[in-house]
Amino acid sequence: MIPNPRQNDLLQEVRARGSVSVEALAEKFGVTLQTVRRDVQRMAEAGLVARFHGGVRVPSSTTENIAYRQRQALQADGKARIAKAIAARIPAGSSLFLNLGTTTEAVARELLHHKGLRVITNNLNVATILSDNTDCELVMVGGTVRARDRGVVGEAAVDFIRQFKVDIGLVGISGIEADGTLRDFDYREVMVARAIIEHSRQVWLAADHSKFNRPAMAEVAQLQQLDLLITDEAPPEPFPALLNDAGVELVVAD
Repeated sequence: MIPNPRQNDLLQEVRARGSVSVEALAEKFGVTLQTVRRDVQRMAEAGLVARFHGGVRVPSSTTENIAYRQRQALQADGKARIAKAIAARIPAGSSLFLNLGTTTEAVARELLHHKGLRVITNNLNVATILSDNTDCELVMVGGTVRARDRGVVGEAAVDFIRQFKVDIGLVGISGIEADGTLRDFDYREVMVARAIIEHSRQVWLAADHSKFNRPAMAEVAQLQQLDLLITDEAPPEPFPALLNDAGVELVVAD
């Protein structure tokens, strides 16, 4: 399922509030109860929300991410704005890691006209996109290809990354919890992200607003390991204070 604009707005309302009644959703969006119930049913079948009697809530799973094609469609406008803001900050002649995620793929599209880049990636989609930039030296990480999103993971990928030290490590994650922990679902992917963080002079996190307060199973890092966080909306509480205490620069892409 690819949510339509109304369903996407409904989904963001549910994520922002944690749980909400069908009546409240109908009133907020000016539609009938039947329309909300139909939307909720479709999104529940796709695993985007969970239903309960009279309402809807965020899914409780911390072990499984939303399917790749669904993630491509979600927050597409926000991811595009994030990607433009990141690309504007990357100087010509930089070396960088780009890891897995639909946001990093959006960044790759914005780097097609950058000059003198050296990019190391474990994302086959990123590699395909950036192969069209003839002024970019592209290095593909070796390892096990994860079929569902064309990510390269595993111990071989970690060992490969450890050979380098780059200017910027750009990472995406699945969730940022209220204690400042960055989390993801696949432990093999987490190990690669940790290696990228350890072997980057600056660490930038690209995360749209839906990632705040979203749970996932495996710890990637803590906020204080970041230099920069780029998102599409001002983070909710308690994240502004956490970012300030951790010394992380916040950029809200407009």
